[in-house]
Amino acid sequence: MSVEVLEKLKKAIIEYDGEAAANWARKAVEGKIDPIKALDTMTVAIREVGEGFGRGDLWLPDLVGAADAMTSAMPIIEEEIKRIGVERESLGTVVIGTVYGDIHSIGKTMVATLLTAHGFAVNDLGINVTAESFVEGIKKYNADIVAMSSLMTTTAPEQRKVIETLKEEGLRGEVKIMVGGGALTQEFADSIGADGYDPTAAGAVKLASSLMGDRGGKTWR
Repeated sequence: MSVEVLEKLKKAIIEYDGEAAANWARKAVEGKIDPIKALDTMTVAIREVGEGFGRGDLWLPDLVGAADAMTSAMPIIEEEIKRIGVERESLGTVVIGTVYGDIHSIGKTMVATLLTAHGFAVNDLGINVTAESFVEGIKKYNADIVAMSSLMTTTAPEQRKVIETLKEEGLRGEVKIMVGGGALTQEFADSIGADGYDPTAAGAVKLASSLMGDRGGKTWR
């Protein structure tokens, strides 16, 4: 029974069916299936979609659809993980969001999805995120990396504000900062003091891995 439930969960994500994904996630919890196995199943599903996107076999709507389906199921599984107190090894903890004044989510969602698929614990703060909310997220999740997205040139300076706020809060040395979005360039990223920049979602995953450096894996609860 557990194998069938996990296969259905995987299929729902691959077929971009958020309602079914949430339903099978609930069935996994009700059936007392190890939530780590359920999370790993979702990770495999989203990785397959991500790899298809990387090869050019799938398109952006496919990746976004799979990400949305996974987002529907993820809170259910994460709540069960917290409830029973199990732990999962991760490559690091990421807090990600689109900066204040910017409501674009596709690029941010792609990065968050691929980071999750590659073993990072990702906490998506959403869109229109203030500097103060980024600070709160870092503290709440004990983040290793802060990933900020900005599609518009008018909101790109908000990333500088976040970095300055982190300095004021004494947190700048505690996290690595990666930035991205259509409005950015490497020159801009360097000028605001970011630790890394990449224009693509796939490149962001490699960047995050590089930024973790020799920190190694850590336990995510």
